[in-house]
Amino acid sequence: MNMEEREVHTTRTIAATRERVFAAWTDPVQLARWWGPNGFTNTIHRFELKPEGVWDFTMHGPNGQDFHNTCVFKRIDAPDYLEFDHLKEMHFYKAMIRFIEVEGGTRIEWTMRFDTAKELAPIRTFIERANEENMDKLQTLCKCAS
Repeated sequence: MNMEEREVHTTRTIAATRERVFAAWTDPVQLARWWGPNGFTNTIHRFELKPEGVWDFTMHGPNGQDFHNTCVFKRIDAPDYLEFDHLKEMHFYKAMIRFIEVEGGTRIEWTMRFDTAKELAPIRTFIERANEENMDKLQTLCKCAS
C-alpha cells in the first residue's frame, strides 16, 4: 500500500518563533482557541502534556452537535516535534507535527497517518479543508500574540 494514500499533509509557515507556535499547540488554553474547523469551539476536559498523557476534549460544531475526542501524546520534543494518537473510532490517526525554524518564522509540517487508505478516503477532502482552516486560525492567534 502506498503511504501517501493513507496520509494527509498540511504545511504552513507562521510568522512567529518555534517556541511561540509550539506553545499554541501545547497550551490547552491557546489550543482551545484555534483547534478545529471554522465555526467550532472546544472544551478541553483533560490535557496531560507528557508521553502517554491524555488530551480529552469536546468539539462543539456550529450546528450544536458535539464531537468527543481523545488523544494520547506519544512524543514531545519541544519546540521541534509533537506526536499524538487520535483515538476516535472510525477516525483513528497518528499526528506528527514538525516545527522548523525558517526565515520569517516557523514552518509547520503536519502529517496525519490513518491505518488504511479506505478509512481516509471518504473524509480526505473534509480533513484537508479543515486543516487549512486550523492553520488560518493558528496563524491569527500567533500574529495577535506576537
